Amino acid sequence: MAEIRTAVFGVGNCFSSLLQGIYFYSDVKGGKATGLMHPSLGGYLPRDIKFAAAFDIDARKVGRDLSEAVFALPNNTAVLYREIPRQNVKVRMGRVLDGVAEHMAEYPESRRFVVSGKREPEKAEIVRILKNSGVEIAVNYLPVGSQRAVEFYASCALEAGCGFVNCMPVFICSDAEWVKEFRRRRLPCIGDDIKAQAGATIVHRVLTKLFADRGLEIADTYQLNVGGNTDFLNMLSRNRLKTKRISKTEAVQSQLESSLPSERIHIGPSDYIPFLGDRKICFLKIRAREFMNSPVELRLELEVEDSPNSGGCGIDAIRACRLARDRGISGCLKSASAYLMKHPLKQYSDDEARRRFEQFISGKRKR
Repeated sequence: MAEIRTAVFGVGNCFSSLLQGIYFYSDVKGGKATGLMHPSLGGYLPRDIKFAAAFDIDARKVGRDLSEAVFALPNNTAVLYREIPRQNVKVRMGRVLDGVAEHMAEYPESRRFVVSGKREPEKAEIVRILKNSGVEIAVNYLPVGSQRAVEFYASCALEAGCGFVNCMPVFICSDAEWVKEFRRRRLPCIGDDIKAQAGATIVHRVLTKLFADRGLEIADTYQLNVGGNTDFLNMLSRNRLKTKRISKTEAVQSQLESSLPSERIHIGPSDYIPFLGDRKICFLKIRAREFMNSPVELRLELEVEDSPNSGGCGIDAIRACRLARDRGISGCLKSASAYLMKHPLKQYSDDEARRRFEQFISGKRKR
């Protein structure tokens, strides 16, 4: 298959895991492979994804080859595959906008976060770079709460003629007006807010649906997450969490016939614990009533290496977006978004989302 020329906005932990994974699975030809939901997706393999442009604002990354930048601080995800060849793609200075929370400068790990004195590019420059690099798919990995920055890069992708994969909880591919614009420009998009393969939200969704399907009535539930990467540090600023809480809460509420009152459900990041590094710990509880109102309580603790947990979904999203381009499909890819993202344009149960996504891959469903 032809290569998928891709750009990334935000060279952080999640992207580091994604790039490592592309080379970790470089020998995959199809069949089955541990950690991949689709070793081959529409004929595209992980190694077909080639990065042609990258943007960041961190002084330790800007100006470096992409193969080096993914291992630069403050990235602290596990190095599971270090032998990434030189990409011959220099990380370029991006636009800051609201991409950095003010409190980040107070922490030692972030004191060099923003390139000092570096001129920020105009939109026309970024669009030109994307076009000249032959980018077909742009992937957004900006920090939670970067509303203006994400909208800026989404508009760059539109003007450059790129499909868009939005891995963060700023609502682009689940917003009717943005989707209308992608359709007008005949470009596909997938989003918003990428799921993990076996993360807190997907586990919470499955358990919630299980209780409901088995006739239990959920009284209340919470999901508290802690971690030690810069994502959790960024989210100490509570005013950046609005869309993240909406995304995660709606992902769980969508599995119930009747939504829980807002005071009976609490889902979201809880705290930043530096020594955890890229490990994320989820504390989950569901209280319910079963036969004759007999009480049931479920308590669960889930610990994962946070960034690799979304890598398989990212690899699928990029390939699905390219597959849509090949087929002339534009606008939001509902099946891919429902299967791979927490806040899709249309929510389905996980089984239904998977069925629809498989039909899309096989060509039996348009989107």
